[in-house]
Amino acid sequence: MTTAPRICPLCEATCGLTLTIEGTRVTGARGDRDDVFSRGFVCPKGASFGELDADPDRLRAPLVRVDGELREATWQEAFDLIAARMRPLTEEHGPHSVGVVLGNPNVHTMAGALYPPLLVGALGTRNLFTASTLDQMPKHVACGLLFGDPNAIPVPDLDHTGHLLLLGANPLDSNGSLCTAPDFPGRLKALRRRGGTLTVVDPRRTRTARIADRYVPIRPGADALLLAAVAHVLFAEGLTDLGALAGQVQGVSEVRDAVRDFAPEAVAAGCDMDAEEIRTIARELAAAPTAAVYGRVGSCTVEHGTVTSWLVDVLNILTGNLDRPGGVLFPLSATDRAPAAPSATGAAVPGRGFALGRWTSRVSGHPEAKGELPLAAIAEEIETPGEGRIRAVIALAANPVLSAPDGDRLDRALDGLDFMVSVDPYLNETSRHADVVLPPPPPAQSAHFDFAFNALAVRNQVRYTPAAVPLEEGRMDESEIHARLILAVGGAHGAAPADVDEAAIGRVLGKAVADPSSPVRGRDPKELSALLTGGTGPERRLDLKLRLGPYGDGFGANEGAGAWADADVDGDGSGGPGLSLARLREHPHGIDLGPLRPRLPDPLKTRSGRIELLPAPIAADLPRLRAALTRTGRPGSLVLVGRRHLRSNNSWMHNVPALAGGSNRCTLQIHPDDAARLGLRDAAPVRITADGGAVEAWLEITDTVRTGVVSLPHGWGHDRPGTRTAVASARPGVNVNQLLDGSRLDPLSGTTVLNGFPVELSPVEVPPVKMPPVEPPPVELREVRP
Repeated sequence: MTTAPRICPLCEATCGLTLTIEGTRVTGARGDRDDVFSRGFVCPKGASFGELDADPDRLRAPLVRVDGELREATWQEAFDLIAARMRPLTEEHGPHSVGVVLGNPNVHTMAGALYPPLLVGALGTRNLFTASTLDQMPKHVACGLLFGDPNAIPVPDLDHTGHLLLLGANPLDSNGSLCTAPDFPGRLKALRRRGGTLTVVDPRRTRTARIADRYVPIRPGADALLLAAVAHVLFAEGLTDLGALAGQVQGVSEVRDAVRDFAPEAVAAGCDMDAEEIRTIARELAAAPTAAVYGRVGSCTVEHGTVTSWLVDVLNILTGNLDRPGGVLFPLSATDRAPAAPSATGAAVPGRGFALGRWTSRVSGHPEAKGELPLAAIAEEIETPGEGRIRAVIALAANPVLSAPDGDRLDRALDGLDFMVSVDPYLNETSRHADVVLPPPPPAQSAHFDFAFNALAVRNQVRYTPAAVPLEEGRMDESEIHARLILAVGGAHGAAPADVDEAAIGRVLGKAVADPSSPVRGRDPKELSALLTGGTGPERRLDLKLRLGPYGDGFGANEGAGAWADADVDGDGSGGPGLSLARLREHPHGIDLGPLRPRLPDPLKTRSGRIELLPAPIAADLPRLRAALTRTGRPGSLVLVGRRHLRSNNSWMHNVPALAGGSNRCTLQIHPDDAARLGLRDAAPVRITADGGAVEAWLEITDTVRTGVVSLPHGWGHDRPGTRTAVASARPGVNVNQLLDGSRLDPLSGTTVLNGFPVELSPVEVPPVKMPPVEPPPVELREVRP
């Protein structure tokens, strides 16, 4: 029996684990008390690592379609077929005949972070669809318009703030989103212990809402109205104070004029709140010594998702809490670019800015955002004849049949493709349509580094964990799968997979040696490449990013100097930069790089060089929000919202027995008053009807959901034929996205409106079976903190 450290890849918290290994099998997982970031915290998902790793339903070899049936094949056969089918297709029909779909698990692996951009580049397609337009794209768009960079997302300084206003987020169940914070629950409780205030705005009384000082059961979809009214009060009562931001913001007076119509009395009915409570929220926010406004999935996946996300940071800016300790700050990850030298005159430095709609989708003309098109549009792009029709799809760790609107329509569309490839460990609702399925190995057999989540972390740190057990015979490393896929579709089938990594390294070094601000300016790229360490292409690319990053050794140029010289890169208390992969590997539990600190103006890439507080696309969308002031629903009407469970993460954890039991059930929650009014019984089946159709679910009557609202969780519906997920199929639940037809989108970001859409309920006369009981999970799993 041995142990090995491993960063958990199962949610955004990125907790450190200690795996117990017997032979080559992971038999246990506990929180790593020596991890510099998570300090021993673990949730039920992390504790189930071994069970997920050893899932017998995981594919062990590639599948290829022969005579209409998927059968096991060799890796060579799989890539030969891809090369033989994909290249002729793109040569005949053009690069845009291929659609690429990226699922959320990509950001949880090294391969998923490093290779998809190279794949899209090799194909030359503009038809890129990702899960971002199902959860977080509004935040990217809002930050792109405000700061000029869609990935410059400030996060709440949870460990130091005195006041947290939280909207559409339930971190006690989700562990946080776009805010990487191990032990988010503990950090919220610490906020209250030090005398801080937590306000939670949510139509459900979630686990997070239960620990709040103030809980606001807002009407779903009204967050933008509430935040606009808070901004109105700040202006009307003279409570704005930009502080150190004053010289870096333009458009303050324009925002004051833009929110003039959103007085608390004007929005009270739409929010179903008392006007005085709105004023109190505004005054408390302004009076707090430090404060942070944080909105997540529930505030993004609504009709006004981008405007809501914009208003979140407008409030942080108007109260002087952006780029301020205790407010919201921009993290600086070890693989970010090094900070630019400040202007000699202190003047704003213009950037390239951020643009929306550089191209549009072929059928409905949806504008791109951050290079992506709405995932809700992929079915029509496949079905609709004509030049530019998507004829092939490459799906990387994606299950859009369950995660995107109208899975039945997408089922039919995928059946009509000329060719499809899935990189997926399971034969699931989407990959069952593929002509080739390429299964990555279990996570214990893969190295791990968090490129995306370190850039969203509430503390600067860096951690790397190599594979905990050797790659099993017959399996292929996930990075090699991606590299061979790129070669197969790019016309270089048969070349060495390492060529993909070396070409990427060469491009980065070529730019670095030509950059006047780079520490390797003027040096020989071949000499620098020879200095890289690491036994694999991904490790060499990681080493390059670390050495050229803000804490890096600059290939020897940065030893003992630099803007972040007090970061404890060596882990010995001496400070100083000098990070490399070799140095990082000397610290298996990570290196602490210190608390977040002010970084402006460095993150700004706007054309003005300043924060552009009222961007033109936002201003153009505000009349749509004003129209909501006079909109009223029918008396007794219901709207639906989703919900997250601590033992679940979208659709890809429903096949783990330890996570599928207990209260993690696909039920429709409804308030007792609404159930009585409609004559509905607890634990009885009910029919739910909306734009896209109808589904049937078991009813759960609970006062944790407010009146006028029902709640059905996301990611279920494992009842389609042709899958190999025994545990999930035994408790399939229903697919909430089947209620949507894809027409409800936030226009700026293309994000599907998954929350706050109208539904109707009716009883099912003859129950087919009795409602499944609430069983305890097979093993007890607890949140654990040292």
